[in-house]
Order: sequence, then structure tokens, then C-alpha cells
Amino acid sequence: MAVTRFEITSHSLAGGGASFGEVGQYEFIQGTLHYAVDPKHPDSQLITDIDLAPTGTDGRVHFASDIQLLKPVRPRPGGSLLLDVVNRGNRLALNFNSSPAVPSDKEPDLGNGFLMRHGFTVVFCGWQTDVPEGQIRLHAPEALGANGRRLTGQTYQQFDLHKDTYQVLLADRGHKPLPAADLNDPNAVLTERDWPDGPATVIPRDRWLFARWVDGRPVPDSNYVCLPTGLQAGKAYEIIYTTIGAPVIGLSFLAMRDCASFFRYGTAEAGNPCAGAIDRAYAYGPSQTGRFVRGFLYLGLNLDEAGRLVYDGAMSHTAASRLGEFNIRFGQASPNHLRNVGNVHPLTYREGADPLTGHTDGLLRRLQAKGATPKIIATNSSVEYWWSGASLTHTDLEGARDVEPPPNVRIYALASTKHAAGSLPLTDVTADRGRQKHLVNTVDYRPVQRALLVALDRWVREGVDPPTSQIPRIAEGTAVRREFLADFFRSIPGMGFPKALPIRRRLDFGPEMARGIPHYPAKEGEPYVTVVSAVDSDGNEVAGIRMPDIRVPLGTHTGWTMRHPDIGGDGHYLPIQGAVLPFARSQRERHAMSDPRPSIQERYSSKEDYLARVRRAAEDMVRERYILAEDIDRIVEGASQRWDAFQMVGQQAEAVRV
Repeated sequence: MAVTRFEITSHSLAGGGASFGEVGQYEFIQGTLHYAVDPKHPDSQLITDIDLAPTGTDGRVHFASDIQLLKPVRPRPGGSLLLDVVNRGNRLALNFNSSPAVPSDKEPDLGNGFLMRHGFTVVFCGWQTDVPEGQIRLHAPEALGANGRRLTGQTYQQFDLHKDTYQVLLADRGHKPLPAADLNDPNAVLTERDWPDGPATVIPRDRWLFARWVDGRPVPDSNYVCLPTGLQAGKAYEIIYTTIGAPVIGLSFLAMRDCASFFRYGTAEAGNPCAGAIDRAYAYGPSQTGRFVRGFLYLGLNLDEAGRLVYDGAMSHTAASRLGEFNIRFGQASPNHLRNVGNVHPLTYREGADPLTGHTDGLLRRLQAKGATPKIIATNSSVEYWWSGASLTHTDLEGARDVEPPPNVRIYALASTKHAAGSLPLTDVTADRGRQKHLVNTVDYRPVQRALLVALDRWVREGVDPPTSQIPRIAEGTAVRREFLADFFRSIPGMGFPKALPIRRRLDFGPEMARGIPHYPAKEGEPYVTVVSAVDSDGNEVAGIRMPDIRVPLGTHTGWTMRHPDIGGDGHYLPIQGAVLPFARSQRERHAMSDPRPSIQERYSSKEDYLARVRRAAEDMVRERYILAEDIDRIVEGASQRWDAFQMVGQQAEAVRV
């Protein structure tokens, strides 16, 4: 087995010792999982630079993952393992529990206990080498050249700023940066755009430095770029430069494989605290890690070195049709923009050809050849359709016809939602402290995620098919081009439409990309044709799984929004976010605003009438198997809170008009 030992560093009762029905108490274990993999194994050869990684006396490449584990104190045989591919070192599988966010160096809050009540053993596995201090990480060796020299080469970063500054870290969200190899690198290029897809202007090399801005002056620093005249909010900046030091980041995929294999198949004598208790395993990843799960599937790594199946099922959430910088030299796994390596070409679940380039590929090509394809559930918010081309998982590249998912795959669009689950309070301030033109979308889709995890488990355990895929379909007229909706949204007072929409283009990173070594900047080719859901007369999406917020609406909910003037780029598209524009409270208010959408008063006779309709809609969703019965009361309570909040917004708007 590729795991050599599990080094446990702490062990405690989880959730304050709470008991979860018949499953009982849970324990929280922290430690380090140590791996040693054969670099000559055919699957290992898919990992960029593994042949340049140091080996031990056993001829194997050694590395390790930080591990956190939530398991029943007294596990029963036949259990299910859920591996959380942690997002930027953060635990996110506890979103199934609607748990509050807790830093990963603290014991987790178990929230409503959903995963525990259903008996899941949850593993949080480190796979990223450059996460901020205190996060769950991968410890990987560095690839070395001849005579043990450190590698140098090109890397690339993009910054989309919400406020004016003089400096930016050469990394995303406080991650460990790839340092500049030479502070005076004459070939480094910094460009500026008025929006991410706008024309690029090169900033002369003598105007900027690799430096921090300290006390009004630049101080040389290989981890920062500094523009003494100022980097402006609302602009997009890109830098290409030479870095030094190349951790073998693709070992992350072997960590994902061998971690689950150990806890599933490892013996008690080998130090496995789950020995004999796990019969099946599932991988879960949202956003960045949804793309990582797709990358794992694409590489076909679902058999361990002994040839045993690792994952019976996989859930990728908000991953669109993309991959990431997970297996390249000088890759940075965290950045999330449309010019990075993860967007070289979209991948449907069925193999197909690009009519312009002739390139033929499919996400499951290698797995199908091995007979090791898991059951897959993929969910996407509306953001992924509007921003990064989620439709390209189930249409051809010209947006002309549907491509039906294979029998082992279900794809669900979450209608009229933003990237992360919505919540109150009503605000125009985003999670990253930016600001958008509209109020932030409030649709909470986590009940659907819970139901789909149960559906995946039943699919694997009992062979019960999940609900059919729910996606915008060209053949049914529920899929349209984004720009076709512009006039409709502009007709709603206060809504508007972005000045420019994000473009997903064909990218060519040069001939060495086949070896995991991209050349920057990428040659940009023709755009792909993407589609989104058509909308109803309120502006809410008609395709996908519609939560009660959309079936019984209080406003128009979107998977797109625009930048607020306070953060620059007024009127331009703001990635990741979505909007809600409440209906007028009364017919009088609606007429005063010339709003074509019927008011709340015209729709519902009272709050009680509204909540009764929400309950009926939730009960319908239980029958459709899109939510669980246990979530009905929570959904109705959330709707009650939103009714009050939307009424308050209406009062405030009326006061401003008066």
C-alpha cells in the first residue's frame, strides 16, 4: 500500500460529546498521513515532474498530507467514507451540516449533525502545498534539475482589485507565493486591463518593481509586485515572470487516491482507525476542489497501486466544465480566472471533438478504459453558467445541440443561485468584502446538496437511480445565449445588465504543455458558445432545480451581478456573485417604479398565505427527491425571515423615494 503510516497527533470527542441517534458519538482525530509511491507506475507517470522528485532508498517518492478525521466512536461495518477535498485548506464538507465556518486549526462545529446522523465517516485530506499557515496542507518534495539545482521558469498571475493599492502578493488569498527568481528580471511583463477581458496595456518595466510598499516607498521583495503610482480598483492586472522552486504539486492527486484507499482498505495493524468499518467511499469537492475532483477523474486515478477501486461515487459542486493548475510545473492551485491552465478546453462526460481544433477528449476517457468509473453527481449554480461555461459539460462546443450525460452521471443546475449558498442579512457587501450593485442573492441550496448526497449513497448501496439530470436544454428551448436576456433584464427598474460578459476562449499554452510546462501568455483562440437557463416573466430561471424561493418568489434572483462604483469598474461583471432584486411591496409602489413584475401584495394575500405556498413547494420537492423531509421546517422558517427582510427593504426604498 502507498500509505506507509498514519501518525496521529490528537484525539478527542467531537461536538462536545453529543450523540447522534443510533450512530452514537463521534471522535475527531488529527494527524499526518505518510505516502511512498512508485514513480514508475503508469498512473504515477501522469504526474508532472515526478521523475524529477527525490526518492528514498526504497526507490519511492515520499510525501505527506495533513489529515483530520470525524468518525463514529463505535463504527458499524458497512459504513460510507466521505472525503472532503479541502478548499484552500478549509473544511467545506460540513456545509452539508449547515455548520458555521470554523478555522481548520480549530475543532469543527458539527452544525445540525446531518452527516453524523447518516453515519458518514468524514476525512479532510490536505492536497495543496501553498495554503496559508494553519490550513490543512500537502507536504510535497521539490522537483530538482541536474546536480540537484532548483528549477526556474515562467509563471502567471491575475489580480482583479476591489480597492486601490500600491502592492499585491504574488499569490491568491494569502497563499504562499511563487517568488521572483530575479528582482530585476527584464523579461517580466505587467499588464493592465479595464475589465478582465478588455484590451491589455503593458506597464513599462521601469515603472514597477518586485517590492512591498512600506512607509511610502518600495522595499525589494521577491514575493510582491509594486506600482508606485498605484494599482487601481476595478482594473485587472496580469503578470508573467520567472520564478524559482517547483514543488511536485501533482502528487496531490495521488494523495486523494491513497488517502481514501488507506481508510477504506488499510488494516488496524497498519494504523487505520477505520479498519473494517468502510465499505464504500465518496469524494466531495466544491468550487476549486470541484475542479480538482474533475481533474482526478480526468487522470483516471480511481484504482490504487494494488488495482482496487477507490471511490464508488464523486460529487463535484460549482466546478463548471473546468480543471485547474493542479498538475503543472510552477502551478498555483488557488487562482480562479479564465486565462489559467484549467481552461485549456472544456470537458464533457462523453468524449467529443472540437470542430475548430480537431482536439478529441472526454472527462471519463481514462476511467472508462479501466472500467473504474464511479457514479457522479455534478451540481452548478447559475454563476457557473453565466461566468465559466457550465453548459459545456452537457452541450457541444458550438452551443448547437445537447450532449446527454452517460448513465452513471447526473448533472443538476441550481436555478437562480450564486456560487456559494445564499443567506440573510440582505446586503450588497460580498463575502470577500467587495461590493456589488445589487443585493446579494439569498437562495440557500444546501438542502438540495443534502438530498443529493443521500441519493448518491442509495445509488451506490441499493442501485436506486437518482432523479434525472435537471439542466438547461437546447432541444427544449430552456437554454439560451446570455446576451439574449439583456433587454429583458434592462426592462426591470434597477436591474441593468453588465457592460461586458466573461468570455471562455480556446487557449493554447504551447507545445511543452503536454509535459505540464505552459508558456505564457496563452494564445487565445475563438470563444466557446455557452448557454444559460431561460427565465420566466419574473426573471427567475426556468431550468434546473428550483428552490421554493424561485417557485414562490419574493424577487428576481440571478447568477450574475455587477460591480458597485465603490470598488471601481462600475457596471462591469462581478465574478462568483449573484443578485436579488425584491418585488415592490404593493401595486402602488410597483406603478411608481414602472416595474413590470407583479408586487408581493398582488401575489400573496398575507405572510401566512406566502408561507403556506412555500411549505407546499417544499413538500413537492420532497416528492421529487430534491430535498429531504427533515428540511421542510427549516426552509419555511428561512422563508419567514426573508419575508420580513424583503418588507423592510421595501420600507427603506419607499422612505428614500419620499
